[in-house]
Amino acid sequence: MGAEEALRTYKQIGIEATRKARDTCRSQLHVPYGDGDGEKMDIYFPDQASEALPFFMFFHGGYWQSGSKDESAFMVNPLTAQGVAVVIVAYDIAPKGTLDQMVDQVARSVAFVEKRYPSNKGIYLCGHSAGAHLAAMVLLTNWTKHGVTPNLRGFFLVSGVYDLQPLVFTSQNAPLLMTLEDAQRNSPQRHLEVARTQPVDPACPVLVAVGQHDSPEFHRQSREFQQALCRGGWRASFEELRDVDHFEIIENLTQKDDALTQVGHSPSQCLYPPHWAVWVLLREWEGLQAGATLPGSLASRRLRPGP
Repeated sequence: MGAEEALRTYKQIGIEATRKARDTCRSQLHVPYGDGDGEKMDIYFPDQASEALPFFMFFHGGYWQSGSKDESAFMVNPLTAQGVAVVIVAYDIAPKGTLDQMVDQVARSVAFVEKRYPSNKGIYLCGHSAGAHLAAMVLLTNWTKHGVTPNLRGFFLVSGVYDLQPLVFTSQNAPLLMTLEDAQRNSPQRHLEVARTQPVDPACPVLVAVGQHDSPEFHRQSREFQQALCRGGWRASFEELRDVDHFEIIENLTQKDDALTQVGHSPSQCLYPPHWAVWVLLREWEGLQAGATLPGSLASRRLRPGP
């Protein structure tokens, strides 16, 4: 499958998943988390009515210049079926939005969820590609100016870009108009290596994942970012998910299998959908992961700290 066809397939799967989520889940759509036209989020809830839920926030990819929350609800139905609320966040993509604005918007979206649902059982952030970059920047946020410290319990960074400097002189930068200074200021890798940013909560786990068929640059950046996190004191792990490319790694979050949607209350009963490494974050730190193994692409490998 060529790149253009893969992108069309990815977009269509996202549109269909979003339509299904909106048709079948309790939801609040287009909720403003700020004053800007693009500062909206969709919130999907499990059937049970409660604000004391884990919240899973997703930031879409698209090289900061494409993509939309309206085609990104891949994981909503599997997660809400497990009692997890899902938040799909929109932000102002280029050329309307600058990188500085996007980074600020995603941080404010997280603060908004914490303030709106202060009884939450943890906020888990997931980003794909450019969205993984934005989620990684949340790791470095100074929450003082937001007036709240979110109850962040885990990060799942999927096929991300963490050093933006190589993009400055490429065609991908045309809509962004990113200067070298912009790239340095908004590169989480640089913050870790130069500014020596320290974790607010060293126990908060970070899983950096990449698809086996992602490009060598995504592999390089993912490994180096995870290693920098570990050196900086974060609890970070790296996983290469077998048999998936840059788009399939997210497309697979829509997979449905009745046997896999029945997560029990003891480790021996915990089942995980294929390629759903994020379940490790959601379950391990609720005390349900000890002794469990992952089927599919992660079979026989426990989530482990990186070097």
